Amino acid sequence: QVQLVESGGGLVQPGGSLRLSCAASGFTFINYAMNWYRQAPGKERELVASITSRGGWTNYPDSVKGRFTISRDNAKNTVYLQMKSLKPEDTAVYYCHARGVGNYWGQGTQVTVSS
Repeated sequence: QVQLVESGGGLVQPGGSLRLSCAASGFTFINYAMNWYRQAPGKERELVASITSRGGWTNYPDSVKGRFTISRDNAKNTVYLQMKSLKPEDTAVYYCHARGVGNYWGQGTQVTVSS
């Protein structure tokens, strides 16, 4: 069955860094664009990073541009989100999303930025 399993979340101080990973299985990963979304309490889910199926194009909203980097390793069926210069407003549950013929979501991983 299709699985997207996120890992790497946790508690980090403002200004710190984290790298999230999302391991995919059950579908042809290389045929899918991948996204990272986040959702903070009381807020709508927000797209924070996108990457095309072969990694040739990435996109970010202004809120994270220059601080977040999405990448993928198609040999490992894994997508990553490197986050630096983290701010308290980055606190949210981060979700991995696969977009292609299907539309799949991970279960999310909590990121908390606090001193």
